[in-house]
Amino acid sequence: MIKLTIDNRTINVPEGTPVIDAARMNGAVIPSMCYREGEEHLTSCMVCLVKDRKTGKLFPSCSVKVTEGMDVVLMDEEVREARKTALDLLLSEHVGDCEAPCQITCPAHMDIPLMNRLLAEGKFEEALKVVKNDIALPAVFGRICPAPCEGACRRKTVDEAVSICLLKRYAGDNDLENAKPWLPEKQADNGKKVAIIGAGPAGLSAAHYLAIRGYNCEVFFRGDQPGGSLWIEVEAGILPSEVLNKEIDLIFDLGVRFTRKIVVDKDKFMQIKTGYDAVIVAVGSGESGISNWGIASDNHKEGDKGFIADKDTYQVGDTKIFVAGSALRHSKLAIRALGQGKEAAFSVDQFLTGKDVVGEPGMFNSKFGKLLPDELSEYLKESVEGKRIEPDDTFMGLTREQVMEEAARCMHCDCRELTDCKLRLLSDEYKAQQRRFWSLDRKLVEKHIQHDQIVYEPAKCIKCGICIQITAAHKEDFGLTFIGRGFDVVVGVPFNETISEGLKKVALEVADACPTGAISRLNRQD
Repeated sequence: MIKLTIDNRTINVPEGTPVIDAARMNGAVIPSMCYREGEEHLTSCMVCLVKDRKTGKLFPSCSVKVTEGMDVVLMDEEVREARKTALDLLLSEHVGDCEAPCQITCPAHMDIPLMNRLLAEGKFEEALKVVKNDIALPAVFGRICPAPCEGACRRKTVDEAVSICLLKRYAGDNDLENAKPWLPEKQADNGKKVAIIGAGPAGLSAAHYLAIRGYNCEVFFRGDQPGGSLWIEVEAGILPSEVLNKEIDLIFDLGVRFTRKIVVDKDKFMQIKTGYDAVIVAVGSGESGISNWGIASDNHKEGDKGFIADKDTYQVGDTKIFVAGSALRHSKLAIRALGQGKEAAFSVDQFLTGKDVVGEPGMFNSKFGKLLPDELSEYLKESVEGKRIEPDDTFMGLTREQVMEEAARCMHCDCRELTDCKLRLLSDEYKAQQRRFWSLDRKLVEKHIQHDQIVYEPAKCIKCGICIQITAAHKEDFGLTFIGRGFDVVVGVPFNETISEGLKKVALEVADACPTGAISRLNRQD
């Protein structure tokens, strides 16, 4: 046995143990992308760097074995900066978007590509769950949203944008036609009470997402019916009243209380503030008397007066007051208010559970910019030909068959490993900078869809070699190997064979082991 010290703790491990394994045996985590326990290592990513306390030198923990008396520092500022630099270098050659442009542009940040995949396969209930993860009123907003996401859709470069809003609308409408529309599973009642002032898009959204988290929510509003500014769309003939009422009823079914015909003046506001653990102010821009509530406000250059709150958390100072929607800043986009209501719910939950109030969690997002003309054909490999499908009857929307056809037009610009990509997770943790070593002469996107289970995108590959080791261990006839030399080396199938020939036995194992989305399963369902 070898005795060594890791972060001032003396341990004993078998001779020949890599430092990375010695640390993990004792509960410490060293990040890595190119190391897989039990396989040979290539020391290519350099994310597993640690420091020798005696010499002050950094070394890769995956390729250095323990020695008697070794004293290892797992983390300090120098180690952190070195790991970040390693990630910056990996990102400089990584050509791929984590999230699709449509999702980034959506004010509610909905996972549009995943919705499209599910709808194209006829998995309508699963698609609805994806939508409702971010949009509490899909049937409503499928009708009234001005669709900024469609403006960012890369399919426009080919012919016309995917009809995202009509697809979202169908997911909502299809659910409302069920005898028992779907309700998300609620967490146990946590005993906390949240007051929401205003029953428009922001207030309804906040109530929906807080109720799911186990909060007792009461919505106060001055009108006869919840919905706020959404009733303008009803009166304009754009939004059927029964659709709005049905989706609001689903929020009621989550246990949210609605208190009607309440005019909130200074005294009523103070009463609400005293009686609840948190308050979300989500009144419309036309609400009178709010300047007397004792919350700091300012005049925007448009002339609208709104409360002052943190732009990321919607919290007023360090108080239990949160502001969303037009009470914060007037906007003509109801979808923006809806998204802010959801985000405010995240902040309230953090506040009431004693966490740092940081708002809805965001993650590092790789972006490579516009598609080049030669890359359009690569993205169309995952799509179908044909221009945008318009409904035969605008009021009725798309049919089931049209929905599946239109959803199949999506080019799937997102990454299938959205939540599992080690490169993304570590880049987020270490605050990596994608463009620090960026070259204007980037690699071209390629999509090798030559296998019925996986897709290979070489421009996302970090050349870790894990896939090569797996195919060799399982004695694939061709497998994968490094092709070329120096900076031009790529991972591919030898003798110019196809991916389907190279991966006959272990395609899914290779996809699951890949630390990025370079090799991934064709059907992403999470």
